[in-house]
Amino acid sequence: MAVPKRKTSRANTRSRRAQWKASPVALTKCPNCGAACRPHMACPTCGTYKGRYYEAAERSEYQD
Repeated sequence: MAVPKRKTSRANTRSRRAQWKASPVALTKCPNCGAACRPHMACPTCGTYKGRYYEAAERSEYQD
């Protein structure tokens, strides 16, 4: 197995890690109630997704 010949410097390590960014949470508008909700998930306010009602969605609320 290949072994590095030299230690990776702090500058190179930190510049590589500078690309690890947290992306903002994508939000869409619920077609049923108009509230902001995450895509491909049941709406936390009305509990619907693709025209169906999901009761478990009422208990889990989205934290801003």
